[in-house]
Amino acid sequence: MAVRNFLVIMMDELSRDGVGCYGGTALTPHIDTLAARGTRFAKAYTPSPICVPARAAFHTGLYVHQNRCWTNAQPYHGQIDGWPHHLRRAGYETVSIGKLHYRSAQDDNGFDREIAPLHCVGGEGWVMGLLRRQDHTCYDASGFAADIGPGDDPYTDYDRTVRDRTLAWLRDESRSAADSPWSLFVSFVRPHYPLTCPQEFLDLYDPDRLPPIRHGGARAEYRHPVLNAMRQYCDYDDHFPDDRARAVARASYFGLCSFVDALVGDVLRALEAAGRLEDTAIVLTADHGEMNGHHGFWTKMVMYEDAIGVPLILAGPGAPREICGSQASLVDILPTALDAAQMEGGAAYPGTSLFDLANAPDDPDRTVLSEYHDGGSITGFLSLRCGRWKYVAYPGFAPQLFDLASDPDETVDLGLSADHEGVRDRMRARMTSNFGDPDAINDRAFADQAARIEELGGVAAIRARTNYDHTPISYPDED
Repeated sequence: MAVRNFLVIMMDELSRDGVGCYGGTALTPHIDTLAARGTRFAKAYTPSPICVPARAAFHTGLYVHQNRCWTNAQPYHGQIDGWPHHLRRAGYETVSIGKLHYRSAQDDNGFDREIAPLHCVGGEGWVMGLLRRQDHTCYDASGFAADIGPGDDPYTDYDRTVRDRTLAWLRDESRSAADSPWSLFVSFVRPHYPLTCPQEFLDLYDPDRLPPIRHGGARAEYRHPVLNAMRQYCDYDDHFPDDRARAVARASYFGLCSFVDALVGDVLRALEAAGRLEDTAIVLTADHGEMNGHHGFWTKMVMYEDAIGVPLILAGPGAPREICGSQASLVDILPTALDAAQMEGGAAYPGTSLFDLANAPDDPDRTVLSEYHDGGSITGFLSLRCGRWKYVAYPGFAPQLFDLASDPDETVDLGLSADHEGVRDRMRARMTSNFGDPDAINDRAFADQAARIEELGGVAAIRARTNYDHTPISYPDED
């Protein structure tokens, strides 16, 4: 590979349905063009359907139960070397622009420079989610349904700032790095809610002509006590006055997907203008997906495909122009970075270089894991993807099992099917063999969270804190 530089572009809450080349509803011509000149991973997954744990796993190349950044209140703080640390030691200039959602810019997160970094609030993050055994009523989701339709928002303004700072860096500094390679992480917040969308992008979508919500409203699966508890906690859907409002919210989401795609287009044009398009490996992905009303859920925090499935594209030198059918994960980014820099050490991590996956025959039996241990979960959620099957373990409760080959919309839960007991046994055995016993992982998560609650002053002290349902924009004026 003639790779010199390494560029990662990440969106927040971008589902596969938010990307055109994945057969999605959203219009994303710039992302689609990038995919056409590289490898599109058709079955890519987040290690966790919530921001902080997903980003810690992406950064460290370790699954959530390995790095133990379980929740949005247990952020990464440089305690484990991430892929930027490795590249920096190899002589790369390492720069981030945009959302990181780690603890603080004062920690050594592996970047030589953090430009306009968005980190966890107060270095603590969303602490209310820690009280998943003590307080299941602390979450107010009512604002979600109110903040929809046309308009600007601090998130939109922030993403424009991230775009502008990225263009300036590519114009003024990437060319001057003639004596050393660079690594650039560009991280946008959109299409993460609030679902207010600039008018020009909202106008691309007629709310009355969108594909219908799949299996919305009160669903039979809510009889599962774990999903029922999550549905009561994240009751976003209950606050919509009618189906028309839901349609406007969905149109706003797709409009925000097109908005951030336009920013991606600006970045890629600047990369080409800087003369770096041909020697730069480009990874484009998202931290997690968005339910967008399906199964009666909005945002993420569950194990359905819309929440844990993410777009993942590899372009540049060494990336064949094809679709890869092997399961992939954000933990694969770290070995990909090492591969791009021709460094050893990738074999010590659970992931596999995307270059290796892209240039090998598809392996449908490759296993990847997603986990959720945050607010609303009365027990851990651990999802294993392998072959045609998705198995979701809920320690202490019945599992779920879906045959994604015959049931891609996850309408038939085979978790209690007598005819599929053998499949469930094999999938749980594979989960345990590859990643660890789900019951033990669940116990470890609760124990770490109990310790974190005490560090923060106890349950009463956490309840007294100000709650919020998305991270407010705050970042240093100067680098």
